[in-house]
Amino acid sequence: MSIRPLDLLDLPIIARYRNDVLTLDSTRALTRGHPLGAMGLLAYVNPARHLYAAVNNSDKITLLGGIIHTRGESFAKLLYLAPSFNFSDPNLPVLIEHLAAQAGEWQAFHVIAEVEETSEVFVALRRSGFAVYAWQRVWDVSQIEKTESGSERSWKRVQSVNLPAVQRLHYQIVPQLLHPVDPAPNRPNGFIHKDGHCYASVNYGVYGVVLTPLILPDEGDASEKIISLVSSLPDRRGRPVYVNVRSYQAWLEPVLEDLGAKASSRHAVMVKYLARLLKEGQPARVVPSAARIQPTQMSRMDSDE
Repeated sequence: MSIRPLDLLDLPIIARYRNDVLTLDSTRALTRGHPLGAMGLLAYVNPARHLYAAVNNSDKITLLGGIIHTRGESFAKLLYLAPSFNFSDPNLPVLIEHLAAQAGEWQAFHVIAEVEETSEVFVALRRSGFAVYAWQRVWDVSQIEKTESGSERSWKRVQSVNLPAVQRLHYQIVPQLLHPVDPAPNRPNGFIHKDGHCYASVNYGVYGVVLTPLILPDEGDASEKIISLVSSLPDRRGRPVYVNVRSYQAWLEPVLEDLGAKASSRHAVMVKYLARLLKEGQPARVVPSAARIQPTQMSRMDSDE
């Protein structure tokens, strides 16, 4: 068995398996398209990107896999595995661990993968140290009809001044145990509602737009706010629009269903920890070297009985 980086000599293998790929990053797949397509392959020649692919050759069985990391983020993402007819191969966990090791070299704390629970890759990920921390479903909201309420101006682009409000909203909705894995936004991206109680991050790509909302369960008119958000998206250019809903926002699914949105199958969002993040400790106080300590003196008191 040998695992090595993907190179140009592997183009025949890529051409053979490009239609038999399992994508493990749904947002990137919906916005950037096929990971082994022409645009996906061009990304690998950019040395500024943290993008890595590997090939596992063993007993005439070939496995491919890719991983990506955004500079400044604490996590990396598994991009894809191929071909699907080899997912029962016992060497698949070895390839996954090899990709995770590359993420460690990028100083990522953990690796995230999205996969259906019925997939054979789910078992391989578990064997490689991945665990489920949430579920998600992607909804196609492209056909949601615009209302005439005039509420499309209720959303605005996030500015630096809005970051504290967005982070407070994140801490209110995302369970505390998931904060290390699903961190609060640290730079302006997406849209915030004028009342400050709703936020949606946005990912644009050639093939689509993906929104990930954060809306409090007690927020009124959630359906109207989703409609106004979709209808007011700038620079949409006819691209399909999707809403990504995690399990801690599951109450949004009936709202989207009532709006006529189409749901994909449910995926498990899995994480593999590469390092343990330690909180910055408070140094213990020490006595300055120049300080003089006066010893305690005790005197004996004699008394007559």
